[in-house]
Amino acid sequence: MMTPALVEKLALPALDWAAALLQAFLHLAQGTLCADPAPAAPRHLRPGSPRRFRPGSRMDFPLSASLRAPTRPISLVGFDADDTLWHSEIHFRAAHAEFERILAPYLDLADSALHDRLLATEQVNIRLFGYGAKGMTLSMLETAIAMTEARISARDLARLLDLGKEVLRHPVELLPDVRSAVETVAASHDIVLITKGDLFHQEAKIAESGLADLFTRIEIVSEKDPAAYARVIAECGGAPERFAMIGNSLRSDIEPVLALGGWGVHMPYPVTWALEMVHEVADDDPRVQRIDGPAQIPQAIARIEALASASAFSRN
Repeated sequence: MMTPALVEKLALPALDWAAALLQAFLHLAQGTLCADPAPAAPRHLRPGSPRRFRPGSRMDFPLSASLRAPTRPISLVGFDADDTLWHSEIHFRAAHAEFERILAPYLDLADSALHDRLLATEQVNIRLFGYGAKGMTLSMLETAIAMTEARISARDLARLLDLGKEVLRHPVELLPDVRSAVETVAASHDIVLITKGDLFHQEAKIAESGLADLFTRIEIVSEKDPAAYARVIAECGGAPERFAMIGNSLRSDIEPVLALGGWGVHMPYPVTWALEMVHEVADDDPRVQRIDGPAQIPQAIARIEALASASAFSRN
């Protein structure tokens, strides 16, 4: 005869299984195909590598676009951050201009090729320091010491250090129409933010932007190459031919995605870092839509979907 205690003991494993299945179903229904299976934490940036953003409770999220429309020609849309969602390069340009003013007493700027020397130093140091304001600052210090043959004063070196801190502290300024454009795309697609740069700085800008909750996933990578994009797309359950990337840099945002068979939306920023201008994307590449500003992003994605649909139909 089964006692109540024995019934309870036997029922517990079954209840645990039922609870686990219910939790898994709720995660699936809330669109966490691109998320980790662990319960979501309060809004914060998750530490570690790869670096991903967990923007709030998944229970508050709508159904993912991939579940709402599993047959969309484009199922996943990526956004760059710097100079695509908010201003960035203009702050680096301002720091470069001040760098030259600080070194003017030591050099003949007309003959010194200071700008080229700094650019070359930054290019070499990317392998050591990565992208971003900290790498720029260290490259400025190295260039200043080398170009002045160590004559630069400690006071002026401190001024260079402050330039980097000013870039890091600069408040985030969204480009016009960015929020409405991102919201429009997020209403019909899973969207992922893929950015490179200093981890702490990028985390701070993402949090300050107020856009984090719109993204299914956020990635801060050390380099934007085909391998990085392929990993993110695969971990989100996507396919390169159904992925479109939006960004200002043909080198970092568009070319690697095209190499995988994906699509691009190129939205140039008024100024571009010289190292981002080296690419092999053809002006008439049919897999690239070119736009003038964020307000045109939803229409560009719609055009890509039409092209992707026609391409898939022709293959079949």
